[in-house]
Parts: sequence; C-alpha cells; structure tokens
Amino acid sequence: MLKSIHHVAIICSDYSRSKDFYTRILKLEVVAETYRQQRQSYKLDLALPDGSELELFSFPSPPSRPSNPEAQGLRHLAFDVDSIEQTVAYLNGQGVEVEPIRIDELTGKAFTFFKDPDGLPLEICQS
Repeated sequence: MLKSIHHVAIICSDYSRSKDFYTRILKLEVVAETYRQQRQSYKLDLALPDGSELELFSFPSPPSRPSNPEAQGLRHLAFDVDSIEQTVAYLNGQGVEVEPIRIDELTGKAFTFFKDPDGLPLEICQS
C-alpha cells in the first residue's frame, strides 16, 4: 500500500535563515518557491537526489518545538550519506555543530546528529 515517503514538511521561524541552511549548506535543490499572501507564508519545495522532497514553510509567530528529540511527535529527520566522516567535516567547515559520531548498537552503522537553525534534530547515517 505505502511505497515511500513523498515529502516531509518543516515549519521554520526565520524563512531566510532556514532557506540558506537547507539550500546552501545541505545543498538541496529548489523545486518551487511560493508566497501565499493570504497566509503570509512562504512554501519552499526542496528535492533530495532520491526524488523525495522537503517542504519548508514560514508562518507568522509559529510556536516553538516543546523540547529536544524526546518530545511527542516527530523525533528527528535522518539523511543517508555515503561518508559520514566527510559529511561531518563539511558541516563543521560550514559552522554547523555536529555531535560525535556513534555506532548504532542494532545496525552497526555510523550515525550522528546536528540541528537546523530552529533546533530541529537532523541525523546523518552511513549507507
């Protein structure tokens, strides 16, 4: 019945800062950008190489996330990478603080976390 994840939607507090982070630092491709006057809201569609998308939204005065990853709801968003070490080095070079690399006790694969400009936890996983 379900085949794949089509997209993930993220609401940001500072549209320009988040757009820069996801396009310049994470290098996601812009598919479309729309400003919806009646909602005072931007919607930015971003493509990943596998065809899935992130939707970045801005709304006037959105509430903050209740707490870090253990808050009820979406825990984190994870991205698959070819080389976790190279990706961490790149992110650090862009001024992004990344946690130490760990090994998942169940899969034996390397992973780590960093945060987007609003503190949304993002994970990178070794393929």
